[in-house]
Amino acid sequence: MFGYVLPLRGELKVKELEAYQGLYCGLCHTLGHRYSFFARWLLNYDFTFLAMVLAPASERPERQRRRCIACPFRGKSVCTPRNSLDLAADESLVLTYWKLRDAVEDSSFLRGLPARFLSFFFRRAYRKAEGRCPEFARQTVACLEELRTLEAERSPSMDRAADTFARILRAAAPATGDPVRDRAAEQLLYHVGRWIYLVDAWDDLEEDRGRRGYNPYLARFPDGPEGHREEVRLTLRHSLNLAVSACNLTDFGPWSGLLLNILCLGLPTVEEAVFTGAWRQLKKQTGRNRHERSI
Repeated sequence: MFGYVLPLRGELKVKELEAYQGLYCGLCHTLGHRYSFFARWLLNYDFTFLAMVLAPASERPERQRRRCIACPFRGKSVCTPRNSLDLAADESLVLTYWKLRDAVEDSSFLRGLPARFLSFFFRRAYRKAEGRCPEFARQTVACLEELRTLEAERSPSMDRAADTFARILRAAAPATGDPVRDRAAEQLLYHVGRWIYLVDAWDDLEEDRGRRGYNPYLARFPDGPEGHREEVRLTLRHSLNLAVSACNLTDFGPWSGLLLNILCLGLPTVEEAVFTGAWRQLKKQTGRNRHERSI
């Protein structure tokens, strides 16, 4: 994903913040254990959100002290291994690999060299992840091919373009046998995926305009997307409202409070930062805070 799915930390309870950080560190250890030490560099907060959605409501977060490269002497409080972390790690590897391949397709040879190198470097890990979640990998490839077709056609439909990425995230929630929870998780991930795609497209507006690349807003509003800002934000608010409704349909156990914090406070804060031009600075600050908590 893209690094937009963050909680508003100042509004979290102490135990919620500790659980969130423990899950983040647990996912980092899981990536390292299942793939390689270097796979840990693919970690971001979006995948922590995914791990919360995938965790069974009955699963209580248990943590243990473990050493890591960021804190080799004191160690970190880390969520213990579990199936939801394994699946989140597998799916995050699939998503990141295809994001790198997409960057290769959308860039010139020289600009695409870093993504080309990284996708080649992680290709073996991707094959392993593909074998562990084949249906999710298949859905990801199918949706990305559909998105490339829309881009080639310069489709003016924001909804069709956003729907392709939203369906990828919806596929990240495999059936559990509980129809209410399955429906809620699918809808929650779908609408967050739709929101991510549209926010990212606005964030990339100037870059896409400069290189004449495809952007759903430039295709939809040839007179300039900036004059339709409120129109765009209305559809983003609609997606967030539907995501919140889906979250309230079922019990996400100990992660319910954190998920609602992200949906009701974190994502609106990120959206405001993107639309006011303050997102790059906020992202840097988030990165600094993460580093400070690790040492």
